[in-house]
Amino acid sequence: MFSHILLPTDGSADSEAAIVSCIRLAQATGAAITGVHVMPVLHLFTYEPGVTEAVHAQVRQENERHAKRYLEHIEQMASDAGVKCNTLLLMSDYPFDAIIDAARNANCDLVAMASHGRKGVKAMLLGSETHKVLTHSAIPVLVFPHGSGTATAAEFTS
Repeated sequence: MFSHILLPTDGSADSEAAIVSCIRLAQATGAAITGVHVMPVLHLFTYEPGVTEAVHAQVRQENERHAKRYLEHIEQMASDAGVKCNTLLLMSDYPFDAIIDAARNANCDLVAMASHGRKGVKAMLLGSETHKVLTHSAIPVLVFPHGSGTATAAEFTS
């Protein structure tokens, strides 16, 4: 069975459901979890460099604050379930590459992630990081489909 699971999160409700389910899986199999959040690299351009630097720093701090909250949530839920967990905060223009690299570097034998269920134009324009991980990863990927999670954190801890 799996011994080390990479668990990417973006803080969405679909990711929350994947977290709950993945922690249950890890608990049942004795696997460890590495939670990961990939922040986008900020590319801001303006004619006034001072403005760009200030805005860049402010946006980065806000993104880091959200990311740390997402990762602390995984750590807390894993701790409550008695599952060994560590977390990674990464920056990349290509989140799917960062996820695959993180799984490889942490010696994970499974990536477990949510799918947001985008269809049509949204899927075409926004793309799907889950789909990209599925098609590029040599490590098995477990996908929790959009809307599949009915479990809540409260239900998990009871």
